[in-house]
Amino acid sequence: MRVHRQLHGRGALFDTEPAGLAPRLVGLRPHQHRAIAVEHPQELPFVVLTGARGTGKSALLAELRRAYHGHTPVALVDCEAAEFAAPPAGRDTESWSPVSQALLVIAEQLAQPVTGAGRITFPRLMSGLVAVAAGGWRDADSERIRREVGRILLLNESGSWIAGFAGRWAGRVAANVAAAATGTGPLLSSAIEATLESISDSFVHRRRQRAATWWRDYPNASRNARRGLMLLSGHFRAGGTSREHAERHLVRALLADLTDAYAGVLPRMQRLGRPLVLVDNAQSAPGPGLTDPVLRDRSAGIADQVVFITALRGTGRPALRNAVRRTLPEVARRTDWTPDPASPASRALLVSLPPLTADDTLHIVDEHQVPPQLPHAVHRLTGGNPLGITLLTESAAQNGTGSLGELLTSDVRLHEDRDGRPAYVELLDRLVPADRLEELTVLAAAHDHDSATALAAALLPDDFGPADVRALQTRLVQEGLPEVPGRFVGDPFVRTLLLLRLHHRSADHGRWRATHETLIAHYAPPGPDEAHTRYRLHHELALGSTESAVAHLRDTFTALDTRTWLRTLRFVASAPYFHAHDAEGHDFAAHDDRRAAIALGHTDAAQPMPDSADDHAVAVLHLRIRRLLHAVWQLTDPLALPDPKVCDRLRFELEQLSNLRPAGNALLWRASRDWPEDALAGRPLRIPDGNDDDSGDGEGAA
Repeated sequence: MRVHRQLHGRGALFDTEPAGLAPRLVGLRPHQHRAIAVEHPQELPFVVLTGARGTGKSALLAELRRAYHGHTPVALVDCEAAEFAAPPAGRDTESWSPVSQALLVIAEQLAQPVTGAGRITFPRLMSGLVAVAAGGWRDADSERIRREVGRILLLNESGSWIAGFAGRWAGRVAANVAAAATGTGPLLSSAIEATLESISDSFVHRRRQRAATWWRDYPNASRNARRGLMLLSGHFRAGGTSREHAERHLVRALLADLTDAYAGVLPRMQRLGRPLVLVDNAQSAPGPGLTDPVLRDRSAGIADQVVFITALRGTGRPALRNAVRRTLPEVARRTDWTPDPASPASRALLVSLPPLTADDTLHIVDEHQVPPQLPHAVHRLTGGNPLGITLLTESAAQNGTGSLGELLTSDVRLHEDRDGRPAYVELLDRLVPADRLEELTVLAAAHDHDSATALAAALLPDDFGPADVRALQTRLVQEGLPEVPGRFVGDPFVRTLLLLRLHHRSADHGRWRATHETLIAHYAPPGPDEAHTRYRLHHELALGSTESAVAHLRDTFTALDTRTWLRTLRFVASAPYFHAHDAEGHDFAAHDDRRAAIALGHTDAAQPMPDSADDHAVAVLHLRIRRLLHAVWQLTDPLALPDPKVCDRLRFELEQLSNLRPAGNALLWRASRDWPEDALAGRPLRIPDGNDDDSGDGEGAA
C-alpha cells in the first residue's frame, strides 16, 4: 500500500501484514475488499487520536477514508468546518445544532453503496431529524419546508440503483409533510404524523417498517412513537441538558439504523467490514456531542458495531480523564484494551501520535536532491512534526535547497488557485491559535510568567494582562504543546517560527529589538542564581552583542561547576540568530553569517582585547571562549546547516579547555567528542555523563 508522504511512520495504523489497528477494528484490509479477523468481536474501543497541531491527525483520517471508501460504509466530518458553525440561512438555532447537522452529514456519507452491498437507509434517524427540523417551521414557507425535509428524507440516495424511485418517493413525502405542516392543524404533530405514515407505507422501506415504531421507547413516550418524536422535538428546542438528552437519542438512532443494516443472514454475507465513522477536530462542537453519547450507551450495555476513529487536539478532554491511553507503536499489533464497567470514559482508547523519527524524515526529505545534512537539520528543527517536515520539503522542491531559514522565508505555493506565501506563515497558520498569533509572536521570547508579563506590559495592548498570560499558557498546554521550564512556548519548532515572525514584523526589526531589550532590562538586576544571568546574556546575544557573554563565560570558567558552565554556554548560545544587520538594523543584502568566520579564528587579529584581559593567558582564554561561543551558536542554530569545519574547531577548542581545567577535564573532553557528533546528527547537545535533562531547564534548542 502506498500512502501520502505525510503518513511515513504511521504504519501501526495502516499495516496489513501483520494487520495494524484500523484493519483489525474494521475487519478489512485497507484499499481492498478482503476480510480479516477483527480484534474486538463484541465491544469496540472508541479510538481517539491525540496530539498537537501539525502532528498528522487530519492526514491520517483522510487516508483512512480513502482506504475504505467504496469497500465499507465510511464517513468523515471535520468539526471545525463552516457547516457546523451556524445554521443555514432561514433556519433558527431552536431547530438546529452542530450535532444534528453532523448526524445528517454522517448518514449521507454512510448511505452510499459499497462493493457487494446496496445503500443503507436511516429511517429512525430520519424521523428524529424531521421532528427536530419541524420545531422551527412556525413561520416557514412550504418551499423551505420541502427543501429541509427533502434532504433529510433522501439521505444522499444518488448513485444507487433505486436513486430515481427513491428521489420521487422522497419528493412525495416532502410534499406531504409540507402540506401537513402548513395546514390548519397542529404544525409539529401533523409533520411527524405525515413522516411516520409515509415511512410505514413506503415500498422502499417495507423491510424496515418496524423502524417507524422505534421512537415509542423514548422516555415518557408511553409506547407511542408519535409522542416520542414530539417529546424529542420539545427537548431539542429547550436547549441545555434537555437538548443533550435529545441529541443522545439521535446518535442512538443512527447506530440503531446501522445495526439494522447489518442484521439478518443476507446483509452479513454481503457486507464485509464494519462501518467506519471518522471525526476530525473532535475537541470542537459537534465532537463532544458525538463522542459522549456513544461512550455512555456502550457503558450502559447498548451495543453497536461501528468503528469510531476521531482526532482530538491536545491530550484529552476532562470527560476522557479515565480513558485507556496508549501510544501508536503500542497498538501496532494489539490494543490490550479492556474497559472498566464503572467508567464510560474507559470505553475510549486514546492513542497519542509520536513525532516522526529521523529515518522517517530522511525518507521524506530525500525525495529531492538535497545536501546530506539537510534531512538531519529538518528533523532537528521540526522535532519530527509531520506538517513541518512536509512543508519544508515542499519549499525545497519549489525553491531549491538552501539554509532552513531560506526555505522558511521563501514563498511556497500550496494551491494552484492561490499565490504563494512564506513557508513560516503557512506553518504558523496551522500550528498556533489564530486569535492569539500576535500575542504569541511577542511572548515566544519569554521564559516564564514573570518575563511574559513584563513583555505584555511593555509591548501588548493594555487589556492583555497577567491573567491573560496565564490563560494563554494554559491553552497551549491543553492543545498539546509541551511544558518546558524556562520557555513560555515549550515546543522548540513553534517557538522558532514565532521568533522568525517577530524578526520580520518590520523592515527595521524594531519589534525584535524592543522585545529583547525589554527582557534584558527585566533580567538586568543580579539574579539569585546562574539562570538569571543566562537569560540576560541570551537576549543580549540575540541582538548581536557578544561581549558580556564572552566575559562571563571566561570569568566563570574556573569558578563554576563544569557541568553548570557547559549548561550556561549551551543556553546562552541557543539565542536566535538571523542574518546580520547594519548599524540601523536593516538587513545586509548578502545575508552573511559571521559566526563561522569568528569560530574559525579568522577575525582574531582584529579583535580588540577588553581591559581585563591584559594578561596573556587571560587574552588567550578570552579568544578561545569567543571562538567556542560562536561555534556552539552556529552549530545549534535550528535554521542553519551545521558546518563540518566549525564542528572540527568546536572539538579542538573543548579539548584545549579540558587541559586548562583539571577538575573538569573529563567532562570537557567528553563534550569535545559528543557535541560535534550531536551537531552533525541534528541532535541537541548532550551534557556529559547523561545526568542532564536537555529540556528540563529551558536550555534546549532555541
